[in-house]
Amino acid sequence: MKKVVLLVEDNEDDELLTLRAFKKSRLANEVIVVRDGVEAVEYLFCEGQYAHRDPTDLPHLILLDLKLPKMNGLEVLERIRQSEATRLIPVVILTSSKQDEDMVLSYNLGANSYIRKPVDFEHFMDATLQLGMYWLVLNEYPPRQE
Repeated sequence: MKKVVLLVEDNEDDELLTLRAFKKSRLANEVIVVRDGVEAVEYLFCEGQYAHRDPTDLPHLILLDLKLPKMNGLEVLERIRQSEATRLIPVVILTSSKQDEDMVLSYNLGANSYIRKPVDFEHFMDATLQLGMYWLVLNEYPPRQE
């Protein structure tokens, strides 16, 4: 089964680092990149530019930044958890926020994990590699409801 990752990231440098870490760790999963919260919601719920997408073709993992334009990551997470179709998709918050309040709110809204983006390049690569290995290789997913 193809495990698709949805990367919600507005910073192109962080996107490139994440994709590079996946490639370096030989995670050959398809990664869909969206640039803001509104685009993430449109992708997940087949709205706007994604209206013609198959609604049953959902990602197996969402890597979600919090500080996003148009709609912040917490609002996106809330929408994900409110929908029967998306509420079981693992969501990993991948953020530079150092605010404890963001962490608490993320977990209260149903985040599965919260990772602060390391500033150092090597640490960022290592963190991305580890989260990819855990969520895409080791983690067991519930069966999809059709």
